[in-house]
Amino acid sequence: MLAIEVVLAAVDPVPTFVFDEVDAGVGGRAAVEIGRRLAMLARHVQVLVVTHLPQVAAFADQHIRVTKTSVRGSDGKTASGFTSSDVQLLDDEERVKELARMLAGQEDSESARAHAQELLDDAKLLPQQA
Repeated sequence: MLAIEVVLAAVDPVPTFVFDEVDAGVGGRAAVEIGRRLAMLARHVQVLVVTHLPQVAAFADQHIRVTKTSVRGSDGKTASGFTSSDVQLLDDEERVKELARMLAGQEDSESARAHAQELLDDAKLLPQQA
């Protein structure tokens, strides 16, 4: 789907693309390539991506974390059937923490934080390669 959208963008440009889990079912090198191609597309148009893969997220210029919480009923125990969402724009340090959490399930792991920083550093270099 991503390839089709990129080709169509060259023919009929639109100002914004939204991709919701375009990386579903992939990982590793394929995820890095998807992130790289999204970054290349973002040179020309605005690109919004929903992803659970740190390899893809690392290519973003900005990160927004969305957290969802089930709202409890008035008794504090039963679910009310509503979900509350919180949206937060992340600064540089929070980006590293969030990628570390995505990688290892914990943001305090020193090795996960190092890997997260490496992903961010590598992502800055890869989009320049066509």
